[in-house]
Amino acid sequence: MYASIVDPEDLPHADIASTAHMFQEWVPKAYEVRLTAVDGRIFAAEIHSDSDAGHIDWRSDYDSHTYRVCDPPPEVAAGVHRMLDRLALPYGAFDFVVTPEGQWRFLEVNPSGQYGFIEQATGLPITAAICDFLEGTGP
Repeated sequence: MYASIVDPEDLPHADIASTAHMFQEWVPKAYEVRLTAVDGRIFAAEIHSDSDAGHIDWRSDYDSHTYRVCDPPPEVAAGVHRMLDRLALPYGAFDFVVTPEGQWRFLEVNPSGQYGFIEQATGLPITAAICDFLEGTGP
């Protein structure tokens, strides 16, 4: 199920009270970033969506995207490394919203998140980094 915008006035509905849901505040966005971390290496790509559905949830409309390789701010990279260390994970696919003011807002980390679409669109060597990790030849 893809994300959708919900009016807060609709939240006290009986259907919502009887099953689990996750709600988060809408963060105005210029674009999103999928940051894939592998064994201390970081690969980040901006995801720019040209559709209304893709702007709400980029997973809903891959055909509307353009991608750009980017470098996360140093404090974001440091936070990614700290989180992976604390969770004892060698891999994580992190999702961020970047606001129109350029602030990076963390959404989630996926310990087995997809990366192939990013690698295919940008040429980032994520598969090679995973292979290096599995072979014990990484940094």
